Amino acid sequence: MLKQQIQSDATTSLKSGDSLVLSTLRMLLASIFIREKEKRYKISKVKPDLKEEQLQKESELTDEEIIETVSSEIKKRKDAIVLYEKGNRPELANKEKKESEILKKYLPEQLSEEELKKMIEESIAKVGIKVPSAPFGTAQGKRSGQVMGKVMADLNPKIRGRADGGEVSKIVKELLSK
Repeated sequence: MLKQQIQSDATTSLKSGDSLVLSTLRMLLASIFIREKEKRYKISKVKPDLKEEQLQKESELTDEEIIETVSSEIKKRKDAIVLYEKGNRPELANKEKKESEILKKYLPEQLSEEELKKMIEESIAKVGIKVPSAPFGTAQGKRSGQVMGKVMADLNPKIRGRADGGEVSKIVKELLSK
């Protein structure tokens, strides 16, 4: 369903002559196509007796997988923005920012910082581990890292596509160090 929306928006941008939106959506559709090919290959190895139509149907990405792809593409843009700004290329950084904004349209509504903190606190309580307050590099800090991993594992399915992973990680570290 999300894939059809992206394809429809690409067609609309083609007709309207919006080249930035069109190129961004074509890139996204190419990424989706690549992931579908990878999924199809894996399925064909596990189930070699599937007919062509069944294989095609099973290899289509779900909306959740498409959201993961969109998030991945946005992360690539963020990384590129940092590099372009370091390289004193503001015009390219601006292009990446615009592409990132176009892609964000296909993500679910983002969580506010308050909602995110509440969900993180609930996950910490659910995991139920008291964390020694030590920096992440020390022996006790390694234990903190293990606890953080458990919290993130509990949290990720709930927030997938709805929050930036770097921001989530920062808030988790902050709350665990209290």
